[in-house]
Amino acid sequence: MHFAILPPAPIRRLARQLTRGLWAAYETLAMGLGWGTFALLCLFALPLVWVLSILPSRAWVRRMARTTIHRVFHFYLDILRFFCSNRFDLSELDALKTAPAQVLIANHPSLMDVVLIVSRLPNVVCIMKAGLMNNILLGAAARAAGYIRNDNPRTMLFQAHAALKEGAHVLIFPEGGRTRHFPLDPFGKSAALIAKQAGAPIQTVFITCSTPYLGKHWPLWRRPALPLRWAVHAGARFDPPTHISQCTQMLEASVRAQLALFANSQPSPPLGVEPRPPS
Repeated sequence: MHFAILPPAPIRRLARQLTRGLWAAYETLAMGLGWGTFALLCLFALPLVWVLSILPSRAWVRRMARTTIHRVFHFYLDILRFFCSNRFDLSELDALKTAPAQVLIANHPSLMDVVLIVSRLPNVVCIMKAGLMNNILLGAAARAAGYIRNDNPRTMLFQAHAALKEGAHVLIFPEGGRTRHFPLDPFGKSAALIAKQAGAPIQTVFITCSTPYLGKHWPLWRRPALPLRWAVHAGARFDPPTHISQCTQMLEASVRAQLALFANSQPSPPLGVEPRPPS
């Protein structure tokens, strides 16, 4: 009879510490690779989007810029998947590729949210914070694609209506920024206003992640807890609204219910349950 001989406790502790140290080093390297790759992709795409941004604003110019952003984001997620231990489940967005133009609303747990959605949908116009439109890496592409600033409500409504008439989806995060108080912050009325003015339906989607990485409470320099699992799920669809306040309340209640249902179906809670990063 043979008995397995376990190594002494100090050796086992040393092995565990070494394993944790190596994994932490990989997480740090993966974070640097992720940020560096994103910056390089934006720089390589700049010449094309700069040319597009100085051309007269035409539907085909905006569509080409959106397609360029879509492909860059798609490639970026491939890099994260193969080298940075990220896993993505975005298949539920595929049905929206050929759907008529509509207002897309989503919760906003992290900085990755636009990348996730646009990587799967090639014809989306995002409503962005005005400061991002002036960003060196992002601004030219956003302007060429016809993305919309959020600092002038009247202009925002007009441009969103025009984008929907062109056949593009309009993506808006009704929380107004990344989620501060999980699972969801109160919704603003912009999505319902846009949908009512344009006579467009509203499609809800909800985003989950295995950790709060890149959320409002996660500093940019803090490494991720790998592996990361991201998912975007298709939620309820609403007809064009007639009552703004009532519609806004229904949208918020629907997304809250979808997040709660998903969280209860998982063995471990998704992003939205634990608002702060682990120590």
